[in-house]
This record gives sequence, structure tokens and C-alpha cells, in this order.
Amino acid sequence: MKGDLRIFEEPAELAEALADLFVDSARTAIARAGRFRVALAGGSTPRAAYALLAAQPRRSAVLWGNVFVYFGDERCVPPDDEQSNYRMANEAFLAAVSIPPDNVHRMHGEDEPQTAAAAYAKVLIADMGELPRFDLLLLGLGSDGHTASLFPGSSPATDERLLVNAPFVPKLHAYRLTLTPRVINNARHVAIATEGAEKAAALAAALNGPYDPNTYPVQIIKPKDGRLTWLVDRAAASQLASSDLPLSR
Repeated sequence: MKGDLRIFEEPAELAEALADLFVDSARTAIARAGRFRVALAGGSTPRAAYALLAAQPRRSAVLWGNVFVYFGDERCVPPDDEQSNYRMANEAFLAAVSIPPDNVHRMHGEDEPQTAAAAYAKVLIADMGELPRFDLLLLGLGSDGHTASLFPGSSPATDERLLVNAPFVPKLHAYRLTLTPRVINNARHVAIATEGAEKAAALAAALNGPYDPNTYPVQIIKPKDGRLTWLVDRAAASQLASSDLPLSR
């Protein structure tokens, strides 16, 4: 699952690269098909990149009326809750750019989880067909090896027929909403961004350890007809094998 590994000295450089990847992907998709469909991730790493998208010169570099925003996962909370991925993205950049409100499709975390998952699957199908294909899908990596809301402890491939799942995560004592590997791996480009020394062991295990997605769910991310890019800072890359390092930027 290694894909393209890009290593940055500082988190700020990583955020710049992730923001530029968003802009470049948007331009390419709009030139090709007239629209750009992107699934956003939560977390501190994407937040920094989103803030850059809200500022010049990147804000004017994207035709926001042709951008359609979705989410890779969500907490089961209302949209104004401080834990909401939608709230974070909206405050970081969506409210600051000229994207039509109807182009932003949030997961309804305030609804009953299974109902919310089924409703979001219907949105994806209505917009993109029976097997949705994102132009860009953003993910993060947790220190426990999770990505999106695919957490260790059970196979992330359990519900392969589903597009959106509502798993109960015992360690969090809560339900989550998440795109399934079936959708994630159908994207044209998946970008996984992570930073910090606390992620180093999980990153090394994901890239170089035995294949065990029950323990490291991120290992199931293998785009079947698309690109996979890792954007990591030097601290997160500190436990990688030396053979990986020449792939850095």
C-alpha cells in the first residue's frame, strides 16, 4: 500500500503541500469534467491546510462554484458541536470561500447512526452513481492505525456491500459515520496526511509491517484504479526504514 511517500521537515510545509494538492486536483478535475468532488477529513493536520485554502492566493485559484464537498467520516454529534468535522471544515474554510451551500454535503451526525449512514449513501448514489468516485479523498492516520472512522478491533472490510457505515467504536464508547473501503478505494486520488512523533509507530507498521488491517485499518487503503499519496512530517517518518526515505520530496 506504499504509494507515493512525501516527507516534509515541518508540519507547516505539509499543510502547504496538502493545500496545493487540493488546488491542483480541483483544477485538473474541473478541466476534465467540469466539477471537482472531494471528501474532506477531520483533524488538526487538514485544518491547517483548509485555513490556507481560505486565504489568498489559493482562495482565488479554485472555481468554487464547481466544487462539491463531502466528508469521509463524522462524529455522531450535531453540526454545531465542537467535535463535528463539518463544523471544523466550515469554520476553517468553507464559510470563507464562494462555494454554493448546496454543494456542501455533510453527514448528519445528529441523526440515528444507521439512518444517517443510509441517508448519506443515498446522497452519494444520487450524485455519483452506484459506486461513487471521488476526484480527491483526504484521510488522516491515528496513532492506533485508524483512518477515517475505521478503527482497530474488527475488519474494516466486514461490510463490503455498504458505501457508508455506522460502526460502534468501543474505545470511544460511541458510534461514528464513515465511508467504507469500497468507496475510499474507488477514488481517483487518496491522500493520507499525518504528522507528529506519536504517529511514527503506526506509520511504520502500516507501510512496512505485515498486512493486518484488523490491527491497522489504514492498511486496507489501496486505490484500485487511482493514486495513493502519503504526506508526512519528519517526526512521523522517524521510524520508517531507510529504504523509504529516498522517496521523500
